[in-house]
Amino acid sequence: MVSSLIARRKARRQVGPERGAAITWMGWMRIVLRGVALVLAMLLCVPLHYLYRVVHYGSPFPKLFLFLAARIIGARVRVHGVPLKRDVFYISNHLSWVDILALGGASGTAFVAKAELSQAPIVGWLARINRTVFVSREDRMGVADQINRLKEALADNWSITVFPEGTCTDGKSLLPFKTSMLRVLEPPPPGVMVQPVVLDYGRVAEWIGWIGTEDGVSNGKRILSRRGSFRLEVHFLEPFDPQGLAGRKAIAAEARRRIEPALEAALGEPLRPFAFDVAPVRYEAAKSAA
Repeated sequence: MVSSLIARRKARRQVGPERGAAITWMGWMRIVLRGVALVLAMLLCVPLHYLYRVVHYGSPFPKLFLFLAARIIGARVRVHGVPLKRDVFYISNHLSWVDILALGGASGTAFVAKAELSQAPIVGWLARINRTVFVSREDRMGVADQINRLKEALADNWSITVFPEGTCTDGKSLLPFKTSMLRVLEPPPPGVMVQPVVLDYGRVAEWIGWIGTEDGVSNGKRILSRRGSFRLEVHFLEPFDPQGLAGRKAIAAEARRRIEPALEAALGEPLRPFAFDVAPVRYEAAKSAA
């Protein structure tokens, strides 16, 4: 009797389907319903976006769509701090594709994303509508062109978000920051600020994280099949002027110096080593974390 009660309580506390677990029929129903809701939100926002662009350059509708999309998939975003609206380079920790919905819906920011995303059906098109700057790690010869596109984006008064870890983590780790995409800040364009951002998913962070060997489709299905909602605290930290810092490595170090203690404060515990190897960013997990 007692053991069955404990089992039921554990089932109620379960976040959602684990990696590799079969999705229940109720989970598939949630995927379908959320998919329909996302399509309806897109049918509302995309035509209004193009109509608005006839008379104005900027459009509020990509931001609205991302806000609605985050709500539809279950994220209940709570913003702390004040995001700068323009001429700002956000530097954030990274757990999931949900980060893009939450940050875009909260601030209207554009993103630096992997070039592969531009080829994804619908998602790539929506990313271009939101002024995403696509980059490729493999295209070493094209780095200068990527930097130029970032400079053009900043000159156009966009806000841009970079995830300098270069991959997703479990929300309780922070990988070394890669600084290649911060070359746009060498030297910093006049008036551009850097604002560090901390994303905290609370108790669902490890479950949300797109980590290990899980592919993107499987991760998406898990999140869309989840029952109920989950909280996401977005902390916009105090911005700083990169003008006085000696290059992109110093800028990345200053951003990390602010993000790390803020993330630990949100978690209520020290950060831990990430437990997975990530070959694309040349990260190898410590043996003790394996």
